[in-house]
Amino acid sequence: MQNTAASEQMIEQQVRAWEVLDPRVLELLRRVPRERFVPSSHRFLAFADVAVPLPHGQHMLHPNVAGRALQALELTGAERVLEIGTGSGFLTACLAAGANQVRSLELFEELADMARTNLAAVGIRNAEVVTADATRSTSELRYHAIAITASLPLYDPQFERQLEIGGRLFVVVGEAPVMEARLVRRRSEDVWVTESLFETVLDPLINARRRESFAF
Repeated sequence: MQNTAASEQMIEQQVRAWEVLDPRVLELLRRVPRERFVPSSHRFLAFADVAVPLPHGQHMLHPNVAGRALQALELTGAERVLEIGTGSGFLTACLAAGANQVRSLELFEELADMARTNLAAVGIRNAEVVTADATRSTSELRYHAIAITASLPLYDPQFERQLEIGGRLFVVVGEAPVMEARLVRRRSEDVWVTESLFETVLDPLINARRRESFAF
């Protein structure tokens, strides 16, 4: 059973305090039991303001970053959503609870299996987890919303091209110690508009393009 008091404290002190005020997003975070997506060895950190460790050197998003991502995507319940980086499946579950259908790509089979188990355990049926390298995807499918849960050292336009017209992309760009969270909207077939949201630091997307290093 969800720890309601701890969940509510997380929402009030971490998420709402970080300017996540959309009542739909706050309700999603109340409905999805975050502790069910945290590895048992770290379950005591389920509602803490930390990036909870996952296998293969990956981490769950901080609760406030997850909240800001959900708020930026403005889900109404009708969207077809693409997630890049499933992790343990927590954001996947939130996206699925707020949209019509979610397709989530995860590089590591162990994490993909973990997420599938977690999603099934909480009754999420409208999310598909696929083991794949998103940087090498050749799919021509388009989505109303895309969430990238790892950072891109260099912005890669391949993801914005997968948006439907009117679609929204949440992405974090740059390298530590400072990265920029952005919202990209597709206005037409060849027009995208980018809005800077906040600064944060996320694990880089494995196999994402990086700046060339020079040897002297």
